[in-house]
Amino acid sequence: MLVKDFYFHLPQELIALHPPVKRDESRLMLLDRSSESVSEDAFCNFHNYLRPGDLLVMNDTRVIPARLFGRKTTGGNVEIFLLRRLSGDSELWECLLKSSKKFREGQDILLDSGMAAVVRSRAVSENWLIEFTGNEPFGAWLEREGHIPLPPYLQRDDCPEDRERYQTVVAREPGAVAAPTAGLHFTHELLARLASSGVETAFLTLHTGLGTFQPVRAIHVEDHQIHTERYIIPTATAEAVARTKAAGGRIVAVGTTSARTLEYSAQQYGKVVAGSGEADIYIYPGYRFNVVDALITNFHLPESTLLMLVSAFAGQKFILEAYREAVSRKFRFFSYGDAMFIS
Repeated sequence: MLVKDFYFHLPQELIALHPPVKRDESRLMLLDRSSESVSEDAFCNFHNYLRPGDLLVMNDTRVIPARLFGRKTTGGNVEIFLLRRLSGDSELWECLLKSSKKFREGQDILLDSGMAAVVRSRAVSENWLIEFTGNEPFGAWLEREGHIPLPPYLQRDDCPEDRERYQTVVAREPGAVAAPTAGLHFTHELLARLASSGVETAFLTLHTGLGTFQPVRAIHVEDHQIHTERYIIPTATAEAVARTKAAGGRIVAVGTTSARTLEYSAQQYGKVVAGSGEADIYIYPGYRFNVVDALITNFHLPESTLLMLVSAFAGQKFILEAYREAVSRKFRFFSYGDAMFIS
């Protein structure tokens, strides 16, 4: 299967650089897999497309302000991008480093407000292990001084609105460096309307990593190496999935992150079970979904693994036709863009 077969032309002006004024004011493209029909509504009306007994599964990961700016003791500027915290008592993190000159083990980096960092050693690939020390807890310092890691295709620095709007309203487990963007459209009011109509909501955690933006450089889809991401499935969520399936309700995954986590668990254990670990499932056309019955998702990059996942779910030809329709109707694309519901 060729990666280039997942290409579509996207005009630059359709990339949403900022979120809509209100979360649920985004547009919603509706795809019906059985009839291969396409229609449109506003996302605030999403509750009309779910049924009593459906289970909405959302990712409650919280984006950390992972971009830090400092300077070497010799005066050169440094950018630190936090990837993940290693287990243990110290604030030892796997990071990316950017500077005009190379780094070495033991090198000190000065940060604002009394925080310091020491380059401990190489991690994997281009990554470094960095330890942070200061006169206050690193987590509190990070929330105040760090910058939201916006996707590279936005080509802008973060601004105050991103602190709130690049988080879902259910974000509570810090650890992601990219938002589960399908969840950005939901409001507390919309979730309340869904609950009152008999739709249950369950939560899992997948800490979205930088690999979600990694381009597919292989020629063939099957040759790409997928990234891994930390996940947690609570007991209540595993039980809700089993209960919904047994009663004939639909499992509605909010975003590719929720879909990947559910499918990874089912692939490993034969069903969705409570637990945690590293998910590395790679979904592309030919994959048979075991758990997810319907999917909320944003519009993804050409030739991306996320586009391959939704193509596996709805059919490659149907999805690419829908994407071309979305371009012609001037839907907004990517993280702050509009949404699609595949039923």
